[in-house]
Amino acid sequence: MSVLRPHAEDQFADELAVLAKSDDRPRPPGWRLSPWAVTTYLLGDGDQITPKYIGPRRIVEVAVATLATDRALLLLGVPGTAKTWLSEHLAAAISGDSTLLVQGTAGTAEEAIRYGWNYARLLAEGPSREAMTPSPVMRAMAEGRLARVEELTRMPSDVQDALITVLSEKTLPIPELNAEVQATRGFNVIATANDRDRGVNELSSALRRRFNTVVLPVPASAEEEVDIVSRRVAQLGRSLELPETPTAMEEIRRVVTIFRELRSGTTADGRTTVKSPSGTLSTAEAISVVTSGIALAAHFGDGVLRAGDVASGILGAVVQDPVSDRVIWQEYLETVVRERPEWRDFYRACRDVS
Repeated sequence: MSVLRPHAEDQFADELAVLAKSDDRPRPPGWRLSPWAVTTYLLGDGDQITPKYIGPRRIVEVAVATLATDRALLLLGVPGTAKTWLSEHLAAAISGDSTLLVQGTAGTAEEAIRYGWNYARLLAEGPSREAMTPSPVMRAMAEGRLARVEELTRMPSDVQDALITVLSEKTLPIPELNAEVQATRGFNVIATANDRDRGVNELSSALRRRFNTVVLPVPASAEEEVDIVSRRVAQLGRSLELPETPTAMEEIRRVVTIFRELRSGTTADGRTTVKSPSGTLSTAEAISVVTSGIALAAHFGDGVLRAGDVASGILGAVVQDPVSDRVIWQEYLETVVRERPEWRDFYRACRDVS
């Protein structure tokens, strides 16, 4: 494809078709696949279906089962725990369309949840259905699909609460027309949220009660995180047409080790306590650091991913606060990295960029 980032339903259309052909289990109204097939699509089958999410199976089963009921799903977790990735693939597998998306920001208006107006037609013809601009949520209700609301807690509280009637009554009132839109079978909402970033607006208790919350954890082990990073780096590399790098796994393990140690506040062997920086150092950031390193190695090096190619990326990820985080990073370099003989090349590279 010439598209830089295809939608999940396009990128994995062949896998979805394979599952749909062999799926003989009961499907909820409006679903393209059964809950069992959706879970298989997300976790993989070891053969034709590649895993999209690497984590506890039970988490995925609870998320899928929630969407099969009249309860909306809230994916909660720290940044970088694949909330957006999972919501996209859930919508692709269940509805065949992951594009009915509301992106939450501090400037998101209520029209993004409800509807807006084509003001040229509104002034010329007056209020009518034709003059309306339906929101992704309104379209999902009418078409019986899943609507995705990303970064729900970044929206102002009054905009968040516009979802309450939609989720409880499955109805979107249109007072200007003395009408309403009733949800078609198959409609539901997947929202994502985190409570770690700045600018977060807490959900009201009334809205939170209307969601079934599933908390996505950080990868349980270093090997699991290495697996996630290596898979996503390979996918991004193919998309960007970056050459394969022969020693990428060695540097991936090093990046993951550093991120996990700084997140947890202790080294992998448990012998040394380290300070944690202000950033989240998520799996997503590890993927970004390695991908940037591969681009450096491919275009400005010899095609082999080396310590110097990832050093600057790690520095940028760790040092979010130029004062306190820089001190924490320097202490980590001197007390941990410097003491590992096999990391001497990385220590020198980090000293050069610092």
